[in-house]
This record gives sequence, structure tokens and C-alpha cells, in this order.
Amino acid sequence: MSTPDTPRPLPEGPLVAFYGDDFTGSSAAMEVLAFGGMPSVLFLEAPTPRRLAAFSGMRAIGIAGTARAQTPAWMGANLPGVFRLLASLGAPVAQYKVCSTFDSAPGIGSIGRAVDIAANIFEPAWTPMVVADPGMGRYQSFGHLFAMADGTGFRLDRHPTMSRHPSTPMDEADLGLHLARQTAQRIGLVDFMSMKRGEGDARLAQALAEGCKIVSLDVLDTETLVEAGRLIWERAGTPAFCVGSQGVGAALMAYWRSTGLVPSEPDLARPGRVDRIAGVSGSVSPVTAAQIAHALDHGFEGIRLDARQVVDETAWNKAIARASDEALACLGRGFDPLIYTAAGPDDPAVAAFLEATRTAGLSGQIVNERLGFGLGQALRRVIREAGLSRAVISGGDTSGRAASQLGIDALTAIGPLDPGGPLCRAHGEDSQLDGLEIALKGGQVGRPDFFQAVKFGGRNR
Repeated sequence: MSTPDTPRPLPEGPLVAFYGDDFTGSSAAMEVLAFGGMPSVLFLEAPTPRRLAAFSGMRAIGIAGTARAQTPAWMGANLPGVFRLLASLGAPVAQYKVCSTFDSAPGIGSIGRAVDIAANIFEPAWTPMVVADPGMGRYQSFGHLFAMADGTGFRLDRHPTMSRHPSTPMDEADLGLHLARQTAQRIGLVDFMSMKRGEGDARLAQALAEGCKIVSLDVLDTETLVEAGRLIWERAGTPAFCVGSQGVGAALMAYWRSTGLVPSEPDLARPGRVDRIAGVSGSVSPVTAAQIAHALDHGFEGIRLDARQVVDETAWNKAIARASDEALACLGRGFDPLIYTAAGPDDPAVAAFLEATRTAGLSGQIVNERLGFGLGQALRRVIREAGLSRAVISGGDTSGRAASQLGIDALTAIGPLDPGGPLCRAHGEDSQLDGLEIALKGGQVGRPDFFQAVKFGGRNR
């Protein structure tokens, strides 16, 4: 077995193959690897052999999915085929990519159910779990996850967004305890103190001897990030099956750099500015609300989409058409349109939407799908009729459904904008939007001027 002094070399071909349980998180995983010098592609659906061949030479291959918003039954029907496809790629590391705030519950987006399914295909000796990523403001200490919000760190069960998440509210910051509600597999921990004392291997061996099948790895800083990467690459077997956020890729890149397996971080291309963009948002995060407010003060024009209309398909189609008309008129007046459904969790539109859904007796899955699809349809029309070359979609659950309406099937990274929200190039074999530049932003991702950053390529105006 390799040691830190004799690192296992990197083989040819794909190094990492991952499935992301939502679209924005998937682009964040691609970002870490691509901007670390690993050519990467993110497919928006399971690729055919022909599409895989079109992106030969990629060192990281991802598939963006929607499992975060799905039931365990859906996972049982859909994830086995995806995992078998990942296994067929021959990458030494396979990953089930989850949100860096561990969005999940036993009945929706169950990470435990996904890991159970994967265990039957990859048959790992143990499954490393890395959720924290300091580059994204996520830290794990003694198994507890902390996340930054407005410059302040919060334990996840006290986080202003995650503790109030409409679908998967977090009432437990100990990820082992939270995950134990979703799987019967025993969960262990390699804590940061063991790592810093050089006892990571011993602590891992102890956890495995105790029968743990999933082992959570603390990450607080560069030192623990490197050690997490080492434990994955040198101790998890081949192929290693991991669960975690973009922190998995960040840990691997940190370890590979520390050992000289890959060069230091490369110079990154910086996207240029464009004259016009359009955006849609289905996020109710306070982070996105602040970004919307900032954008409306700096050259964007807000177009509110009444999400209550989603309960009636005819009314919803009319609402989407009106929003599209307004967005095109907005561009004609020299402003950038931003179609959005709510400005934060306290926006009265959120309560009105939930009440309309309850009154209509529709499931959250149905209305959320209609919502995302409608936003995507509006964006597609605006892009095509206005001839736009760049756009942005905000909202973790929204982004996948909206992007599916654009007729594209893959993304490659162009350049960084904000950690977790890169600018990407869209690819579609038969799509009129092939070559579109697009940013997919999770609800809790990005600085206040994120929408402007998309327009100006991350540069100051």
C-alpha cells in the first residue's frame, strides 16, 4: 500500500466520475476539478457512448441529476443505471455528489438511500464522506458541519437558511447522526485532531474495525483538506466510492498538488463581459434575495412571476408567456431582465405559493417541476428571440429543471465567477443554444453582486 512518501501515481484516462444530486452542485464539483487543471465535462443526462466519445480526453466526467428533490423510490428506479454507467468509465474515484449543506431527509433527497444503492454496485470496503470545503465557507469539526452566511459561521442546525429549508430543514449538525436516519450502515469519523496529530490512518483503522462502512472526514483548513484527500486516494481502494460535496474534488486536488502528482494551480482564463444577459431565479434563499436586490439597483429589471399560478397549467402557461414578453421588452429598453418567483424566505409570495399548493391538493414535486420547467421555457424563449450569448439560472432545485428546457446536454467550464458558481459553456448536439455561456447558481452561493459578475465575467464594471 502506498504511503504519503510514495503517493500512488495518477493513471491515464478519467480520474473522477461523479453523479450530482442537483445541477448547481454538480457544476461546483466540475469547477473544482476543471480549474485545478483537470479537463472536465458535466452531462445533464446520462450520456450515450457517442456523446462520451465527443468529449474524449476528459479527466473528470460528471452527470448532473435531480436526486436531491426525489423520493427513495425514485432513487431505487433511477440510480442503479447511473451508478453502473459511472463504474463502466473505469475512473479510480467515483462519487455521489451532494450539496455542501447536506440537503437531505429520509423521504426526500435521501443520501443514505443513494449510498445503499451504490454499495451494491461498487462494493466498497468503506465509503469516505467529505462534505466540508473551506473554499466554499463550509467547515466540519468533530463531525459537525458549519456554514458561513453573511460573513458569520453557523452550526448547520442554526443556519438562517438551512434550519428553515422548505423541503429538507436541518435540525441536526452532526452529519453522522443526520445520515443515520437514512441508512442502516454504520457511520464513523476521522476527526481533525487525529488528522493533525498524524493519526488519521489509526483512527480510520479503528472505525473500520468497529464495523463502520461510511467514514466522515473532518475538514477545517488546508492541512485537513490534504489529509482527507490522502485518505481517499491512498486508503479507499480502487475504485474508491465517495459521498460528499465538491469537497471531495477539492481534497483530491489538494493532496495531488501536495505530492507533486499535479502541478500548482494553473492560471485561469477570465471570461469577458457581454452587453446583455438574462436570468431566472426560483430560489427562496436570503442570499439570493440580497443578490436580486443588488442586481435591481445596478441595471437589472426585476420581473416577478406569480408562482401561485403554477397550480393551474393554463394560467401558468399564460404567466410564463407574460414574463417572457416583459423580459424581451426589458431588453429593448436597455436593461437586463431577471425573472424571479420570490425574494427570500420571508417574501409573502412564498406563503401564498404554499397555500395555493395546499388548496389545490398538488404535491410539492409536481408544482416544483412545473415551476422549474416554466422558468426554463421563459429563459429559452428570451435567449433565442433576443440572440443572447450568456444567461444565469439561480436555485439548486430550479436549475436542473430549468436547464432541461434549453435543449443542451453538457457543460464545460469557461472560468471562475464565484466559488460554486462558475461560468460554463453549454453544449447540445442539435441545440440552437449550443455554445451558450451560462452560470448555474445554488441558492446559497455567491457574493452580493453575483448577477453583475455573470455579465461582466467576474470583473469589476
